[in-house]
Amino acid sequence: MITIDIDLPLKVQNGGLFISRGIGLHPERVLDSWELIFVEKGVLSIREEGRDFHVRAGESLLLYPHRHHIGIETFPTDLRFYWIHFEWNHPPAEGGHVSRLSLPQYRKVHDGNYIVSLFRQFLNEQENNVRPPVLELILLLILQRLSDAFPDEDQISDGGMALAYKARQLIRTRFHQSLSTAAIAAQLHCNPDYLGRVYRKTFAMTLTQAIHRQRIGHAEKLLINDACPLREVALRCGFSDVGYFREIFRQLTGMTPSAYKRRYCKEHINSD
Repeated sequence: MITIDIDLPLKVQNGGLFISRGIGLHPERVLDSWELIFVEKGVLSIREEGRDFHVRAGESLLLYPHRHHIGIETFPTDLRFYWIHFEWNHPPAEGGHVSRLSLPQYRKVHDGNYIVSLFRQFLNEQENNVRPPVLELILLLILQRLSDAFPDEDQISDGGMALAYKARQLIRTRFHQSLSTAAIAAQLHCNPDYLGRVYRKTFAMTLTQAIHRQRIGHAEKLLINDACPLREVALRCGFSDVGYFREIFRQLTGMTPSAYKRRYCKEHINSD
């Protein structure tokens, strides 16, 4: 048996997942702690000390302690974001080994799906009443991933970005149909490889990942609010194969459709 002393610079207070009901604003307040926000869907509009942020899907925001912040737009109906409140302790005295992370206050994230999986792991451990340092270690891993530079984010042309947004709109409105990169490119009269590159640079995910996320997001709503059979849920979300639907659902949510319906994050979802 060995005993390992772990001295971490962070102390987690709590975390959660916010799912919008399409009403209300982010509360006006001044916190003593840091707040890390990662938007999975929609746009969160918030002001900190006179600076406005419109945090979109795949982007993170770090709110500083002792600063006034307030929501500036009503929560959109599709908004979904993770949050963690934490304290930061001063680094060790000179002579110790210090590894530093450089994290911008607001940024686009390179691997949004992986960040979401880390937040889900954080909430699972919190729900299971796991005590520090596990939560702090997961938070440090999230911060480390957020500190990674997003590649080539300044090299997207205006035309390429406009094309990516058109593709995203097609995905949002036609996800329940037979949809692929080639089909979207044909609709937009462009090269599939080029469309795939500009979409990934704009939204930090592939077109296939975007289609899956849109479909699974709709499936989550159906599983919670409707009593239709699993096969019908899959078909209504654009999946012709139930087995493949289960596989993708588990990849993105960390559980099977039936388990999701039973466990739906009651403790950590807040809508006010």
